[in-house]
Amino acid sequence: MLKTYRVEGMTCCGCSSAVEKALKEAIPGATIDVNVAANEVTIDPPCDDDLVKRTIEDAGFDYGGPL
Repeated sequence: MLKTYRVEGMTCCGCSSAVEKALKEAIPGATIDVNVAANEVTIDPPCDDDLVKRTIEDAGFDYGGPL
């Protein structure tokens, strides 16, 4: 099962790498797929929305919520 979140402020591969790295550290074992063009990140398996929000914001991006 997948869960997708909106992430605002990603503009390049460096941004997607920063988000992916932060989420992989916060959620070990999860599959993280970052789509810069769509401003989205998909996480499998889903986890706590608050953890995702904190991790994205700590990485310097704006959390847009689940889709």
